[in-house]
Amino acid sequence: MNAVEIHNLSKFFGQKKAVSGLDMVVPEGAIYGFIGENGSGKSTTEKIICGLMRPNNGQIKLFGKDLSDEDVRHKIGCLIETPGCFPNLSVWQNMMIQAANISLRNPKEKVAEALKLVRMEGSASNKFRNCSLGMKQRVGIAMALLGNPALLILDEPINGLDADGIRIMREVLTDLTLKKKCSVIISSHILGELEKIATHYGIIRRGKMIKQVTAEELERECPKYVAIKPLDLNSAENLLSEKYIKVTRKDNFLRIYGDASPEETVNYLFKHGIKVEEVTTEKISLEEYYIDLMKKGENEIW
Repeated sequence: MNAVEIHNLSKFFGQKKAVSGLDMVVPEGAIYGFIGENGSGKSTTEKIICGLMRPNNGQIKLFGKDLSDEDVRHKIGCLIETPGCFPNLSVWQNMMIQAANISLRNPKEKVAEALKLVRMEGSASNKFRNCSLGMKQRVGIAMALLGNPALLILDEPINGLDADGIRIMREVLTDLTLKKKCSVIISSHILGELEKIATHYGIIRRGKMIKQVTAEELERECPKYVAIKPLDLNSAENLLSEKYIKVTRKDNFLRIYGDASPEETVNYLFKHGIKVEEVTTEKISLEEYYIDLMKKGENEIW
């Protein structure tokens, strides 16, 4: 079963199309990386799924039921932008208020469990205003988890965090899918971090979904390559192109794809009188894949 199925979703603000004919599928148990430039329609789509905004048309199903179904709406938890907390109250007090808002049974037990899951159990007495940005984001996630949701929607939860905050957030999201069997939709511009945890990706441009891909499919589309920086770039490119199926040039480096090894490539060039300054083995990153995909569509109307 899929956690989310969206077909032909559209949302207009006056004459502006925020989302236009969008299709989207999020498998149950997935960490779905929702990617797109600013203004592409990510937040609008997430708000519609959460019920915070009404679409102009389209169909949305959660766990096989229509979004309007009251039972299925209880399965959603979300953190859109920033958590709505009282700054002068403690983390614990804010959590208890949220527990009361949703009429949660055994609130103290559930609040303690949620704070432990997001690594905030030792900071429950801290006033919210004194928490770091990363701590505040984790409090927001803890609030979203209070109703034990099957689907968690997070809008830019790691932007602005330091390295340690990002690491903790990454661990929290991984734990959610493993321990809570929770499906997660997460939007972020920090693609290098998203690549470490996402199992599926959706890439949106100008309100339309232009690509959905699994982590396994992305791995195949982003192959490893040998990167070398020869002293004579043109001669090395001509020579290697005769030996290997695919050789490309980028930023004074040559990329050799296929079964080539660094040692074999350097030795081959050396035998033909070409010296190499640098050599390494790398792979195409999610960020590069995304940028190349956006460039291909710059002159197209999506």
